[in-house]
Amino acid sequence: MRADRLVSLVLLLRQRGRMTADTLAHELEVSTRTVLRDIEALSAAGVPVYAERGRHGGFALLPDFRTALTGLNHDEALALLIAGSRRGAQSFGLGSALASAMLKVVDALPKGLRETAAGAAQRLLIDPETDLLSRRAAPEEIPDSIIAEVRRAVLTGHRLRIHYAALDRPPKWRTVDPIGLVTVRQQGYLLAKRGTEDRTYRLSRVLAAVELEEPAQRPDTVDLDQTWRERNARFRTGGDTAAVLLRVDPARREQVVGTALAVRAEEADADGWLRLNVVFQDARHAEWALWQYATHAEVLAPQWLRTSLHERAEAVASRYGAPI
Repeated sequence: MRADRLVSLVLLLRQRGRMTADTLAHELEVSTRTVLRDIEALSAAGVPVYAERGRHGGFALLPDFRTALTGLNHDEALALLIAGSRRGAQSFGLGSALASAMLKVVDALPKGLRETAAGAAQRLLIDPETDLLSRRAAPEEIPDSIIAEVRRAVLTGHRLRIHYAALDRPPKWRTVDPIGLVTVRQQGYLLAKRGTEDRTYRLSRVLAAVELEEPAQRPDTVDLDQTWRERNARFRTGGDTAAVLLRVDPARREQVVGTALAVRAEEADADGWLRLNVVFQDARHAEWALWQYATHAEVLAPQWLRTSLHERAEAVASRYGAPI
């Protein structure tokens, strides 16, 4: 356990530079006295760690200090290999960099650990291109020059000028303050601000991008996961979404819930069916989704959706009613 802690201490100093004993103790979840003992142990082992006195003092490593010590165990190495199999990096233009990094990680592992971790990774598959229904997830194609410019602006904190083609609208230049990049189901998004308004841009619709020299107007830190959840919630409950009240066979509940954007209410009917109040992306999405369930679901409201499904059923019955 102490060896792992010593490795973590060295990695913290390498990554963050000078740190106080109190800060190290907080990060390692030990006492300050334990940190001081660990510092002495590292010095005795030849690790060039030294103390800086004064108000802004702390502990640091000599500049340019490098070590091959990583302390990776089998599960940590396996986690890295599995992470390297995810396709998210492709959305951010980092596919080749990820492949190169994973080769270095595998090469740096001890022989026995390299063989067992790599063999285990071959038996775990994350986010395959097709599911059990043979539906293929097609990754978006984004030119390297565009995603590199967007990524650089996000990471450097500079403003970004993008030529963006919104759905059903002509392309238009926009200047935005980038906040972060998100990938969902092999689709990449740029989270940004435009003035005081939140904006989310689909990366595949960015036709050109130019990083500007002026700094972006954004907070120094961001909880990207929370930001995405908040924007996702606003999307689900706003715009042209379609709210539908329906009865559904309990055996099809999970399919309906999985297709809808949100479920606002749910209760059981007297006959054992479920009454759901759900939200779909728009009218077309609602009609398409509920048509899939045939007689296993019944729309109660709105009336326009009942009428649309009725007309579609009549058209199908008419087409197949007469023998060939």
